[in-house]
Amino acid sequence: MTHNRKSAGTSTLDLALRALEFLANESHPLPLAHIANAMSASKATIYRHLVTLQRYGLVSQDPDTGRYDVGVKLLILGEAVRARFDVVSVARGELIRLRDATGQAVTICRMVDGELIVLDLIQGRTVIEFGTRPGTCLDLHASAHGKVWLAFGPPALLQKTLATPMRRWAPNTIAGGLREEVALVRQRGWAVAADEMITAVNALAAPVFDHRNHIAGSIAIVGATQFIPSPPDAMQLEKVLAAAQAISRGLGWRSSR
Repeated sequence: MTHNRKSAGTSTLDLALRALEFLANESHPLPLAHIANAMSASKATIYRHLVTLQRYGLVSQDPDTGRYDVGVKLLILGEAVRARFDVVSVARGELIRLRDATGQAVTICRMVDGELIVLDLIQGRTVIEFGTRPGTCLDLHASAHGKVWLAFGPPALLQKTLATPMRRWAPNTIAGGLREEVALVRQRGWAVAADEMITAVNALAAPVFDHRNHIAGSIAIVGATQFIPSPPDAMQLEKVLAAAQAISRGLGWRSSR
């Protein structure tokens, strides 16, 4: 009996959290029926979960339309957790300066629970805006950030990636030769991924190190291939590497050279 009650409780919590995550990933408030349909659950069941989440400020309901959206408490909690990622707080000023110097969008990533996660995005000064949100997961083999982590992260990360089927996002996504590409990134200290995840988009990424000389993050400029060529422009490369080193020094890294 005890085991059954525990399973039911876990299942109930799972449904509530899935509903909350679903709302967070949508761009606008949703009616109850839509949420219930997406969760493959009854409206009565989802309503009970939403009422509980609303009580804790994690969900809000528009009094006029009755539609549901994430609550301000979720933003507060997210910002509280975000502050614990030292690399983000240390990097913010440098990321803005990098954006201003290059005009391109800037991203910072970190490995979280085995996944490469975008921690922050600063839009560029071009007509192109990127929809990548903090929390987006990037493939290691198909992104400039990913190649940096494969080059400077633990060796097991590369072995695991090579042993896993690699999704072909675009015509230029690496289908073979990843080990050689990663060795090149390790040698030169930066990575690009033109047309590898999205056609006509490129990124130029570099690693950020902490006081132990371990990789603590990666930064990149992201833009159209007409603005970020491959190989990259000398000025762009200089600015990205300088920003990565400045952030690394803020984390206690000291160059051995």
